[in-house]
Amino acid sequence: MKKSFLFFLFGIFSIVAVFAQQTIVKGSVIDATTKEPIPDVTVTFEESGLSTKTDALGQFVFNKNIPLGEQILKIEKVDYTSERYPIVVNEGETLDIQDMFLIYNASDKKDLYIISISDDQLNSDDDGLTSNVSGLLQSSRDVFLNAAAFDFSATFFRPRGLDNANGKVLINGLEMNKQNTGRPQWSNWGGINDLQRNQEFSMGISPNDYNFGDLAGTNNIIMRASKYRKGGRLSFASANRSYEGRIMASYSSGLLENGWAFSVLASRRFGEGGYIDGTLYDANSFVASVEKRINEKHSLNLTSIYAQNRRGRSTAITQEVFDLKGRKYNPFWGEQNGDLRNSRIRRIEEPIIMLNHYWNISDKTSINTNIGYQFGEIGNTRIDNGGTRLVTFQGQDSYIGGARNTDPTYYQNLPSYYLNVDGGPTAYNYEQAFLAQQEFQNNGQFDWNALYIANINSENSIYALQEDRIDDKQLMANIIFATELTEEIRLNAAVNYRNLKSENFAEVFDLLGGSGYLDVDFFSDEPPQSIDGTVTTAQSDIRNPNRIVRDGDRYKYNYEIEANVVSAFAQAVFKYNIVDFYLAGNISKTDYQRNGLFENGYFIGNSFGKGEKSEFNNFGLKTGATLKITGRHLFGVYMTKAPTIRNTFANARQSNMLLDDVDSETITSIDASYIFRSPIVKARLTGFYSKFEDVTETGFYFSEGAGNSLVQEAITGIETQRIGAELGIEAQVTPTIKLKGAASFGQYTYSNNPNLSLYSQDYGTGKAIFGDGKTYLENLHVAGGPERAFQLGFEYRDPDYWNIGITANHFSNAYIDPSALKHSAAFVTDPELYTDTQFQDATSGGQTYVVAGGEINDIDPEIARDLLQQEQFDDYMLVNIIGGKSWKIDDYYVGFFATINNVFNQEYKTGGFEQSRRVDYRSQIDEQTNVNGPIFGNRYFFGNGTTYYLNVYVRF
Repeated sequence: MKKSFLFFLFGIFSIVAVFAQQTIVKGSVIDATTKEPIPDVTVTFEESGLSTKTDALGQFVFNKNIPLGEQILKIEKVDYTSERYPIVVNEGETLDIQDMFLIYNASDKKDLYIISISDDQLNSDDDGLTSNVSGLLQSSRDVFLNAAAFDFSATFFRPRGLDNANGKVLINGLEMNKQNTGRPQWSNWGGINDLQRNQEFSMGISPNDYNFGDLAGTNNIIMRASKYRKGGRLSFASANRSYEGRIMASYSSGLLENGWAFSVLASRRFGEGGYIDGTLYDANSFVASVEKRINEKHSLNLTSIYAQNRRGRSTAITQEVFDLKGRKYNPFWGEQNGDLRNSRIRRIEEPIIMLNHYWNISDKTSINTNIGYQFGEIGNTRIDNGGTRLVTFQGQDSYIGGARNTDPTYYQNLPSYYLNVDGGPTAYNYEQAFLAQQEFQNNGQFDWNALYIANINSENSIYALQEDRIDDKQLMANIIFATELTEEIRLNAAVNYRNLKSENFAEVFDLLGGSGYLDVDFFSDEPPQSIDGTVTTAQSDIRNPNRIVRDGDRYKYNYEIEANVVSAFAQAVFKYNIVDFYLAGNISKTDYQRNGLFENGYFIGNSFGKGEKSEFNNFGLKTGATLKITGRHLFGVYMTKAPTIRNTFANARQSNMLLDDVDSETITSIDASYIFRSPIVKARLTGFYSKFEDVTETGFYFSEGAGNSLVQEAITGIETQRIGAELGIEAQVTPTIKLKGAASFGQYTYSNNPNLSLYSQDYGTGKAIFGDGKTYLENLHVAGGPERAFQLGFEYRDPDYWNIGITANHFSNAYIDPSALKHSAAFVTDPELYTDTQFQDATSGGQTYVVAGGEINDIDPEIARDLLQQEQFDDYMLVNIIGGKSWKIDDYYVGFFATINNVFNQEYKTGGFEQSRRVDYRSQIDEQTNVNGPIFGNRYFFGNGTTYYLNVYVRF
């Protein structure tokens, strides 16, 4: 008994001795103003790179692999000024550093990214098609990603050549990417910056606690009421880029003694026009977040977001139009009764409601359950100039009417049209071109009065303002699980479900002085079929033929899409002395189904009711490792993704047809990084390679090279690769001066010749292809901003709370988006030899019709090579200046933040595309040799000139 007791005492003393000899560094971080603890602060030993984060109470602990002796402890969090604390670590001792403070220093720099995203979307017919991925990066402290988000974003620059659809945006753990396009709809939460400062960003395919993620990273915006620092903020902003002014007010209670917390925000953004003429801005946003901490284990949070947005749009223009009117020109607006009115208005009103339950089962295990609901509408207006009146003669219907194109930049309004004459222009042609030039320069805006006059003098409106509507109702739910199995192993898992019911239709928005509009297709007045004298192909809905519609009525097309996505992911993260690594997997099932509410005259039997359900099963695997001693990181992923809704249907507005050969895309990617940290220098160098296979892209256009038809182009089986390197480096050369640099060097190209198919109402349930059905894109560059970007800059932060920074940014190797039709056999096919009969044959049994014959046989290979050469844009440099100042007046903080972008007013092209109207060899020669430039030349997006942003705020 005595012997046992001695062994027991020996064991106790041994354990005590072990703990007594353990080296521990712990402490806490608080807000310098409110003295409240700050969660999620990154605490790092600078020399070794050993890091951790503070918990909900602002506490942190290091108890393994702690470097000894004199060290620098760096604490940092987005929206706070970083601090460096010198410490001395002695072996076997505990160092307790309580109440280290960070100074809240949130500026509205993030607004710059939001303005950039909004401008890019404004210039595109498709949300985010031209917008970059920088929105995902705004919460990162990485030097390169900061440059990409704030200085490169105005150029359509895409880090690693990735699109917005390659990144995930979450709010409180729920995915917000749209199922129609795969991209986040930024306007759904625009204007609520003050309540979106708590963000967790996972770079690239690094591990993420909430979601499997994607190549461009995952950003989770945390909108829990208890996570906001207590206080309020009132700000006013002035700018000349998107909106002219913004007012924002917010207040957060912090966590009250009774367990309640709330946050509210209201803002308004407004302007008659941004940098581009006629681009009005009218947006109002409201947010309320309420949380109840039931006990130490359970909390409930309710968040509601309402962000209404109405914008006037602009468009890409040709070089001819740019030369005549400049980069501020916008053909969509004109004067009406002394006011500016834009014919292309984009309206977004999609409120979001979400309920979140947080359950801390123990100190190491938690379950987060979320449910959300989003509903509302997106509308895009445009002029419909196909109005007619019905004439019945001897029992047969016909339609009289229609009107010319109202676009001021319509090709017949421009000088180049009058100079495109066989044998060369004459003196008369030059006179006509001069008159057209003078008219366009003096009166080249939209003529609203002409439309009203034409309608008043007509039986039915021949012009109407059409709004294309998308009314979505989406239910989102997930359960997120996290546990620490041991001190070295952390497990994350989630199950997600999303259900979308989307109504898509055209609505008569304004009859423009008329009394009604005949809902028929004017171009079908010579039909191949009719029933009882009624022209069936002309009918949007044969169940209601020759219908007169009025304001608020649905017409032209009307259908529903239902989509379901079920997914699950699991992830294990291992952290050891020398190496950290992780493994993650994801599975998902996606299905889409169309339900037609109109029976289109071109697609009788294949447009009304439910169509075939399209289903996709997908999976993903990713892994990565960090070797702590050398600072090397290696990540890899193999995943498949379902195509988006828009890339699944052949022509969803008119029929239930699915695209042929559509499959899930496959993505393989690997990247390797070297990270260097010292008390003065912080740097990251990354090399990356990504391969995309079986990608599908779609588009709509009118083409003479496709039988003078409005077609949907479907490019399937696309393979692309992206290879390159990126570098970010900064040096804190003095306590107040920081030098920084960033560079991206990439090459993003097509690696195969994918399939090209054309669908049209003229082809019925069939499709048309040219030659072998390929488009020869291999080795052409994937458009999407400059492939190379370089930055040099400095920041000065004065101890008296003012700062200034200057960056010089150089961009190069940006390319035009190539026309797939131009790079197909259509280039060598003479369109004058096409016949309507040939294309109508495509409707027989839904077969594929190969457009053959009429091959152009006098092609000069050198000339053809020049005509097919992908245009590369000129290099350019942009200089930006940023600065601010803050004061403390009693309990209030007053400050301003300002920036000037493109200081030297540089002119540059940010993107563009080749038109597909005239693509054959002979037409291209005519286009390129025309005296005043091509009639259907490339269309370009031009960057803004010198712009400013100024924000003044009061914080308490």
